Amino acid sequence: MAKIKPSKGSPYARILGVGGYRPTRVVPNEVILETIDSSDEWIRSRSGIETRHWANDEETVAAMSIEASGKAIADAGISAAQIGAVVVSTVSHFKQTPAVATEIADKLGTDKAAAFDISAGCAGFGYGLTLAKGMVVEGSAEYVLVIGVERLSDLTDLEDRATAFLFGDGAGAVVVGPSEEPAIGPTVWGSEGDKSETIKQTVPWTEYDSTGKFPAITQEGQAVFRWAVFEMAKVAKEALDAAGVSADELDVFIPHQANERIIDSMVKTLKLPQSVTVARDVRTTGNTSAASIPLAMERLLATGQAKSGDTALVIGFGAGLVYAATVVTLP
Repeated sequence: MAKIKPSKGSPYARILGVGGYRPTRVVPNEVILETIDSSDEWIRSRSGIETRHWANDEETVAAMSIEASGKAIADAGISAAQIGAVVVSTVSHFKQTPAVATEIADKLGTDKAAAFDISAGCAGFGYGLTLAKGMVVEGSAEYVLVIGVERLSDLTDLEDRATAFLFGDGAGAVVVGPSEEPAIGPTVWGSEGDKSETIKQTVPWTEYDSTGKFPAITQEGQAVFRWAVFEMAKVAKEALDAAGVSADELDVFIPHQANERIIDSMVKTLKLPQSVTVARDVRTTGNTSAASIPLAMERLLATGQAKSGDTALVIGFGAGLVYAATVVTLP
């Protein structure tokens, strides 16, 4: 019986570079108020959102991803040809096949990199990061590009008072590569499918023709809020424990940018000290689902609110309901 040779990967993996892309059009709350009965004060008090970015016809899922990825690759100090795999998390690429990752890999100039899409909603970046870490450590790719990208404006019902103000568009990307020391902690992830009705697409694509109304994202706001605040705080604590990092040792907290009230409640529940920098990109970017964590990470580093080498807790959670949390060293 033949013996399979062991894989030759890196002992550990780390995020080497990060990049982001926000569409050029900035949409203030006043635009949202043209189609719903609400107020700027109500939107800000309930979500923290002041503006969001919406993509134009040229700012496709692929185009935004390529822009963000180019920045991440440059930040990592490697060439696109060195990328061995491209993982794209999105729920707003409307072609069932082929995966948009294959187009992105080709246009970036990778050397026939493995490429595939995943659908894990707002936890998609964490899922992709976990897969990338495994590939680097196992040896199937030396460098992996992880992209979170959404055009949620395409899936927004502008007449739905509960969700019309929430969503934005954008792309965030990171390059994951080899490391001589631990820099991506164990992932605490999972799903609670019994709660899948709380965030969902209004109708399946197969019923689109009969309804005459384009599918949109809808959610049960209060149920999602309670779940995110209480259950995800527990998951975040588990991720800290798994990494052997205490709240006092944490430098940065980058939660999914769903709602500033959720962020504030998680900070309180986790008892994070005031010294911890908390990402609040939701104020000007809105909820960009899979793109929200890398976009927030990129902005914190670009503005100097966080620095290379900082220890950060990242957690994503959303439709499914799915979640993923881990502790990382910032690039």
